[in-house]
Amino acid sequence: MHQPLLAIFVGAMIVNNILLMRFLGCCPFFGVSTRFSSAIGMSAAVLFVTVMATWISWGVYYLVLAPNSVILGKILPGGIVFLRTLAFILVIAALVQLVEFFLKKYVPVLYSALGIYLPLITTNCIILAVAFLVIDNKYDFLRSTIFAIGTAFGFGLVMVLFAALRERLDLAPISRSFKGYPIAFIAASLVAIAFLGFAGLFGISS
Repeated sequence: MHQPLLAIFVGAMIVNNILLMRFLGCCPFFGVSTRFSSAIGMSAAVLFVTVMATWISWGVYYLVLAPNSVILGKILPGGIVFLRTLAFILVIAALVQLVEFFLKKYVPVLYSALGIYLPLITTNCIILAVAFLVIDNKYDFLRSTIFAIGTAFGFGLVMVLFAALRERLDLAPISRSFKGYPIAFIAASLVAIAFLGFAGLFGISS
């Protein structure tokens, strides 16, 4: 029985949020969430790369790797499914290059603000995790798309909320020893605890 589309979307976005519940993608989360504008830009880039990578990797797996694994299974134990990690990373790297070229040419301010974290999307475990999860969960193309969009929206939601929170924390009378990353980690922990309140929504467990 296929999982309802709304449950997949809400589960990916809130209940099993990729940042706060699965603890993936923490590098750009803490590195780019210092400013609201850069958080928005990173969220948009991750949304584009996640959805496109999911589409292409889903097609690569079901149209190339899986069918040929059946054929080559007599020669290679397990076929060529083991190549999916390499194939998915190549797809993600190509898409990130497209985003990087576009931002550098048309949005240079955002390109400079994102800095090293933009090319690091290539190794962002969120993108690769979504590509793997839609295969492991045996989602069809539509459900894979909904899951990818929900995951990217969940990433963007937390990035924007946390960026707004960190901008306020910069102005708060906090002890010097807690300024910067220490208070950011504490705040992230509290936000993650708050998101635990959504566990069980639509029967989805975290």
